[in-house]
Parts: sequence; structure tokens; C-alpha cells
Amino acid sequence: MKIRLFYKIFGTYLAILALAMAVMHFFVGQQVKSGLEGQIERELLTHARIIDLGSRSEIESRIFQLAKISQSRVTLIDDNGRVLVDSDEEASRMDDHINRPEVQEAKVRGTGRSTRYSDTLGEEMMYVALAVRERGGISGYIRLARPLVEVRKITEAFNRILFNSFLLIIISSLFIAFLFSYKLSSPIREMEQFTDRLRRGEGPGTLIIDSSDEMGQLAKNINYLVEELRSQIKSLNEEKGKVEAALASAIEGVIILNSQDRVESMNRSMKRMIGDQYGDILNKTPIEAFRNIDLQKALDRFKATGMPVSEEIVLGAGTPIILDVNITSIPGVTAGEEKTMLVFHDVTRLKKLEQVRVDFVANVTHEIKTPLTAILGYIETLEAGAIEDKETARKFLQTISRHAQRLNRLLEDLLTLSNIELGEMKFQFEGVALGGVMEGVLNIMELKAREKKLSIEKKIPETLSLLRADRDRMTQIFLNVLDNAVKFTPEGGGVRIDASETDRDEAVVRITDTGIGVPRDEVERLGERFYRVDKTRSRELGGTGLGLSIVKHFMLAHRGRMEIESQLGRGMTVSLYFPIWRG
Repeated sequence: MKIRLFYKIFGTYLAILALAMAVMHFFVGQQVKSGLEGQIERELLTHARIIDLGSRSEIESRIFQLAKISQSRVTLIDDNGRVLVDSDEEASRMDDHINRPEVQEAKVRGTGRSTRYSDTLGEEMMYVALAVRERGGISGYIRLARPLVEVRKITEAFNRILFNSFLLIIISSLFIAFLFSYKLSSPIREMEQFTDRLRRGEGPGTLIIDSSDEMGQLAKNINYLVEELRSQIKSLNEEKGKVEAALASAIEGVIILNSQDRVESMNRSMKRMIGDQYGDILNKTPIEAFRNIDLQKALDRFKATGMPVSEEIVLGAGTPIILDVNITSIPGVTAGEEKTMLVFHDVTRLKKLEQVRVDFVANVTHEIKTPLTAILGYIETLEAGAIEDKETARKFLQTISRHAQRLNRLLEDLLTLSNIELGEMKFQFEGVALGGVMEGVLNIMELKAREKKLSIEKKIPETLSLLRADRDRMTQIFLNVLDNAVKFTPEGGGVRIDASETDRDEAVVRITDTGIGVPRDEVERLGERFYRVDKTRSRELGGTGLGLSIVKHFMLAHRGRMEIESQLGRGMTVSLYFPIWRG
């Protein structure tokens, strides 16, 4: 413990010190550097003005002497930027200097300064330019350059002083922190040993700290709390029984009612079950909290018999949940202090699955029975002698074939759904061009559309990104959606296909028809198995009621989604969202 406390104190000292050094280095270091650079700039400008006192010929003839006196590189430049003479280089080999920053600034302001790194010298250089004026205009420029070696050396020396000071302060702080943490941690260690004995159930005795400061007062408070703790053993035993009961049912929702039948506590599972729709239910009776008659009747029956009660109730209005509630008692230490425990088990999903199973069996039975009855009826008619009439027999056989094909489509769709849900269907995802897939689908649908005199308009941008999809399953998706659009659109209507990219790294394909549409309140049910808005018309057109359900499952497998918008008599828009292929 002393070691951990020591590190905290020392770390605080170190952080403050580091911050102080960083601030000092930033502000003072920058101030020193800028001051030195300003001094060099002024010195170079002074030399440049002195050089400007001479004529151009004098400057050219004494260029090396001027460079030595000013301790800098001297360059004479004409008004077009051409180098006339330079103390370090042959002027004929030097580039045009009119675009140099310091020259440009001197052209505007009369003087210019620029600092940049020289690869040749391996040092930062300061360049100062002075515009030479004759007869009211600029006739040229005098530029002086000097390496900032002095600035670098002084800055490095300053940093070394800071670093050495930092080391000295660290060593001093380390020693002070060690002494301070040891003095502070000693009584804390005694308190830790005292409370540890208390935690293990040993007789801790009395904590004695020879101090009149906060540590001594803290020791007195701990001694007082120990005495109070001993007087609370009785109530703690009761709380232990309640906690053990709640933990035993931690997976289920648990509510504890006090002796006045008001909610005393509940576990996290119960909070998760009821959400925020009932607000804060603490200190409320169940009827006040949930407004549920079935729950109150079950509680009254438990109070009347004293025997455990099980009941199924429904809670919630918007999205109701079905719960199995078990009511039992928690014995109190004394008479009249008994409490009640309600354990809730959420069976909503099980009920829904059971209903899905029942509906599925009923729908499949109905879908199979209708064509099967027709097939058997026509077969019996043929067996009764109608087979002798070739024309009648041919019509009957065509009808039998049509119903058999309907059964086959139903079984194939059911098998497809089953394979998807069981994860047995394999997908080969790749980058797929929507235009190519849609072209193949439209070739298949062209005959059906032409028979009903429907127009199909396609608008797919050539710049549309590749989609992440299984090519065969994507084809099946579009075939199912377009087949529905053509099937339920009256003659002379139209189907439109649009595609675009969204800002969510996905593309949307919208298929809009001018068909019969569906009521708004039934749109959410589209995609359910065997769901049809007009069951008679759908069966007459050969639908199985599974097409959009297959599309929905395929889109989920593609990490996409299907959205449907429709109004009765105003057509339908099916929006299919596919992720963009990123390789």
C-alpha cells in the first residue's frame, strides 16, 4: 500500500514538474529563439542598408569583402530577379530569384525575411532582402543570408540547463515524496489491518491512532461504526435471505414486496423486461405499478391461501410481453414481517414460436390441400371414364399438371426458406455489376410483361459501384420482386427500376409498379410466410405466398434489407439495399 501511495504522490509531483518544464521550454525557449533571430535579422538589415549606400559596381567589385564583414552570404539581384553577383556561387549558374519569399516580401514592403533549411549546409538559414530604389522605382535587391548556428547552439544549451534542472528537482522530489508517503501511509496501514480483521470476522479490538488530526478523527469514526455494525447483525441476516432468494432467480425477473405489499426492490432482469413504460415502481403496490387485474387476482389468491401461486399475465400496451409469474413468501424474523417474492419468466418468444408453428402447419396444410384436392378430383373423373374423351382428358391433364407445378413451386420455396434458416445454403459473395444481372432478369420477364402490355423502364447509372452479392441469389431476388410487380399490375400499366448509391456505403434498387397495391396497415406483414392481401387472386395467378419472404431472408443474408411502401390502388415500391463491394 505504501508503495502504491508513494507512486501516486511522486507521480503527481512529476506531472506538475513536467508541465512546468514544458511550459517553460515552450514559452521561454520560443522567446529566446525569436529574440536571437530578431537580433540577427536586424543585424543583417543594417549590413544590407550599409551595402546599399554604395553603387552597383562598387558592390560587385567588393562582394567578397562585404560578405566577410557582414559574416553572411551576399547576393545582388536585379529588378527581374536575375542574380548579378553572389559571394558564394557563380552568378551565371544560379536560378532566377524573383519568386523567393524574402524577395517577394521586399518587393511589397521594402524589406523581406525568410527562414528555411539548407540541404547543402545542413543548417537552418535566415535570408534578408532589401529593395534598392532608384528614381522612385525598384532597381534591384540586396540579399544577405546567414546560418542560424548561433541560435541552435544557444537553444541547445538552454535545453541542457532545463534538463539538468529537471533531473535535480526529480531527485529532490523523490526524496520528499518518499518521506511524506511513509508518514502518511503508516496510520492508513494500521486502519487497513484493523478493517481486514473485521472483514474476516475476527475480534478487531479497538483502533488506536496517536494523532489529533484527521487521521485520529477517522480512527474514532471507525471505532464507532464497528459498534454500530454489531447492532445491525440481526437486520443483515434478514437482508442475506432476501439477496440469496434474488440471486437464486437472477435469470428471471424478481420483485420483492414488503409486509405492506409495496414494491421494495427488483433485480436487473425485471427492469429489463418492463423497460421504461411503467416508470419508477418502487414503493407502489402491484396494481398501482402495472394496472394489471390478472396479476392482482393472483396476488389476492396467494394472500388468501398462503400457498404458492402460478399465473400467466400480459404486460405492456404497445409491445405486450407474456409472463409466467410465480408468487411465494419470504419468512420474516418475527411475525408480521413476512415479505412476498414475485418471479417473472418471459414466455413471449415461446408463445410467438408456438403461434408461428400453428400458423405454419395450418397454412401449409391449406396450400397443399387445395391443389391436391383438385388433382384427386380430376383423376377420379378420368378413372370414371372421362379418359376416353381425348379432348376432355387433355384439359384435365393440363389442369392436373398446373396444380402439380404449383405444389412443386411451394415445396421448392419451403425448401429454400428452410435451407436459409438452417444455414445450409452457401453464398458466394463477390463484386457484382447490377446492370448485367438486371439485363438477364428482364430477358426472363420480358415475355410476361409483353403478354400484359406492360412497360418496364430501367434507370441504372453506369457509374454505379459493384454490389457485394451472390450473383445467383441476387438474380432470384429480382425475379421474385419483378414477378410480383408484373403479376399484380393490370394490363397497360408499368414497372420502373431505379438504382442509386446512398451515403451509408450501400446502394438501393427501387422497383415501383402501378399495380393494385396493399393497404398501409398491412405493409408490415408483407414478407410473412403465406401472407396475401388478396388470397383468391394470388392463388389464381399461381403465387405461393412465399416470394417476398424468400427475398427478405436473402437480403438479410446479404447484410442488406428490404423496405416496402404502398397504398391500396396506387401501386407498390420495393426498395432493396445492398452493401457496396470493397474488395
